[in-house]
Amino acid sequence: MHTPLTLAAGKLSEVLLGKNQQIRLAMACLLAGGHLLLEDLPGTGKTTLAEALARCFGLQFHRLHFTSDLLPADLTGVEVLEPGTGQFRFQPGPLFCQVLLADEINRASPRSQSALLEAMANGRVSVNSTSHSLPEPFVVIASQNGLDQSGTSPLPESQLDRFLMRLSLGFPDREAEAAMLNGQQASLNQISTGLTPQDLLQTRQAVHAQTVTPALIHYVLDLVHTSREQGPGLSPRASQGLLRAAKAWALLEGARSVTPDHVQAVFGAVAEHRLDGGHRRAVPLSQNLLERVDAFR
Repeated sequence: MHTPLTLAAGKLSEVLLGKNQQIRLAMACLLAGGHLLLEDLPGTGKTTLAEALARCFGLQFHRLHFTSDLLPADLTGVEVLEPGTGQFRFQPGPLFCQVLLADEINRASPRSQSALLEAMANGRVSVNSTSHSLPEPFVVIASQNGLDQSGTSPLPESQLDRFLMRLSLGFPDREAEAAMLNGQQASLNQISTGLTPQDLLQTRQAVHAQTVTPALIHYVLDLVHTSREQGPGLSPRASQGLLRAAKAWALLEGARSVTPDHVQAVFGAVAEHRLDGGHRRAVPLSQNLLERVDAFR
């Protein structure tokens, strides 16, 4: 049975060939109300995925390139003096959109990166002690280069924890790349789903309403508490995000209740960047945790 969400995923797969798993994870992140971190080499489709997700739900999209000279006010906005009235008026910055692509986020200074913290956690920004609410929905999709590339600095743990998922698109397989070279890849302008921002907000309510059993809660807690045995581990924010992401995955699968399989499907994307401090490892720590918990059960 085709639903608007499966049709949207199909449209995305026509733009990003051979990346069905990453597309579903990115959609689950969006439906769960989370922010998304994309880490990969240039030219692998990070920007395309971000804009395609925004187009799927008719969301206002803004791309901002993070550079070493970017200031917090360049993100949040400033108060400007009105010559006629002599009063200050708040001029919103590029944060005031529904989907912000923070391009190459780890090239900006830690001070500028920290300007995103309140926005990502609370959906608002504070300028001169005055809070300004951001549009709903509000999503940050950030791309970052590997830390081995020049001019980069690691994201602080507090900011990594605010990203619900981290994904890597990777190179396309031979068949998908051949299709690209043959001109079979759709353009962003061809994405038309009929979905609206209100549809996204309503779908998020449906995600929240997914049935979760006490046994499933204990499975999530097993994973979270095992992660804390040899270090800080996953935070309470991470455990909440993991459950939301599993609910969103279950909804995409057409399931009426969440199972451990749904948790396992999203666990790596939700947990890995929190466990390895943003450094990708040859053997994912999240996979070790799944194996330990499953063996224990």
